[in-house]
Amino acid sequence: MKPTPIRRAALVLAPLASVALLSACSSLGLSSARSDTFFGVFTPYRVDVVQGNVVTQEVMAQIQPGLGRLQVREILGTPLLADPFHLDRWDYVFTIQRQGVPDQKRRISIFFKDDVVERFDTDALPSEREFVASIDKPVNAAEPLLELPPEQQAKLPVPARTDAARKLPQGAVRDYPPLERGQR
Repeated sequence: MKPTPIRRAALVLAPLASVALLSACSSLGLSSARSDTFFGVFTPYRVDVVQGNVVTQEVMAQIQPGLGRLQVREILGTPLLADPFHLDRWDYVFTIQRQGVPDQKRRISIFFKDDVVERFDTDALPSEREFVASIDKPVNAAEPLLELPPEQQAKLPVPARTDAARKLPQGAVRDYPPLERGQR
């Protein structure tokens, strides 16, 4: 069976049409690995990624030369990186990626000599208040109204309560067994 001219045109035009559609997607920004919006309207959900130990100025102020490894571990937690080739160095790395907030990364290196802190190197660390403020998401929309204003509450009909309704117990009535034997 011989292909008709219409089928030949379809065989030639189908790949061209698919290439044109794919190039249109790239011009819309859909081909990028990390697009902030979909068609410029929808923002896809990004999972919050938190790795490492949060270390603030207040916590780092407790680290002083002469502290032992166990004391450092109690204050800062387990190091994210403990290199087997550099046994006298612990690295604490903290990263956070949260939608609507700039990504953050901090690094702290603790150097030991004879199992006590000799020195440490840190990036600029925020205070606890600065850290909380830096990861707080900005509120785009107004907070939803959770309670009616008094003028609207006054317009609501008041349900009539009967004497029978007043005598019913409010909430579930339960009888629990005693926790210890011999009571009751």
